[in-house]
Amino acid sequence: MSDRLPPLNALRAFECAARHLSFTRAAQELHVTQAAVSHQVKALEDYLGIRLFRRLNRALRLTDEGQVYAPALKEAFQQIRAATRRLRAQEATSPLTVSVLPSFAARWLVPRLGRYRLRHPEADLLIDPTPRLADLAQGEVDVAIRYGRGRYPGLTSWRLLGEDLFPVCSPALLDASGPLDRPRDLARVHLLHDDDHSDWRAWLDAVGSPEVNPGRGTVFTDSSMLVQAAIDGQGVAMARGVLADDALRQGLLVRPFAQSLPTEFAYYLVCLPERAEQPKIARFREWLLEEAAGESA
Repeated sequence: MSDRLPPLNALRAFECAARHLSFTRAAQELHVTQAAVSHQVKALEDYLGIRLFRRLNRALRLTDEGQVYAPALKEAFQQIRAATRRLRAQEATSPLTVSVLPSFAARWLVPRLGRYRLRHPEADLLIDPTPRLADLAQGEVDVAIRYGRGRYPGLTSWRLLGEDLFPVCSPALLDASGPLDRPRDLARVHLLHDDDHSDWRAWLDAVGSPEVNPGRGTVFTDSSMLVQAAIDGQGVAMARGVLADDALRQGLLVRPFAQSLPTEFAYYLVCLPERAEQPKIARFREWLLEEAAGESA
């Protein structure tokens, strides 16, 4: 005898028919046709080499073998249902774990989480600010907010916010160094960089200011520190718009020049396709997309 389990659909059909002693009522419960139930039960009998029902005129009775088999299957399906309920209850009450870049968490996500809490006071979050790319397939986190071009094989993604680059500085810096009327005036102030000098170089090329050296200044490996250094008056930063917008609205930063440099990068929410409609993920996604749409409006 093989240890392989019989087909699950056939087992379900037999267990249901055994409880009702009716193919018709089993078909109604399983949302299939009576013929489908009869076919599945016959397939199970053929697989086992044992008759499970005595098919009488307008009646259905279990054979001796069927009377032994049916209670065991009923208990097994009840245990599966109970385990599923426990799993769903655990999933519903466990915190939603969000992997996110530290800069995006500090400058955009965290200041808005109070609104999420007001809408979903029962929903707990675990925010994991890290530059490391979390492995969703291994269950390290539930969702991640990533910065890139939107190509994430094996994951479902939603675009949140586009990004552009422009210089920012504190009002105090302008008071101390004088106004910055033209891009070439940047030659007399300290430049602040995000990761490397490429952003400043690209912006200066776009506005046509070859006299400004983009290779000088302070480089930060975290965009949040870059924005904070600009707020503190340490220089003029080439900032990402999404991360600087709140400070601009609060008057902590100003834009000395109107020119922006669009980028091909954006922020995306990603998760495993099979988990996309889980309630805790769906409600966080719905709120996050609303917040992002409000920023873009």
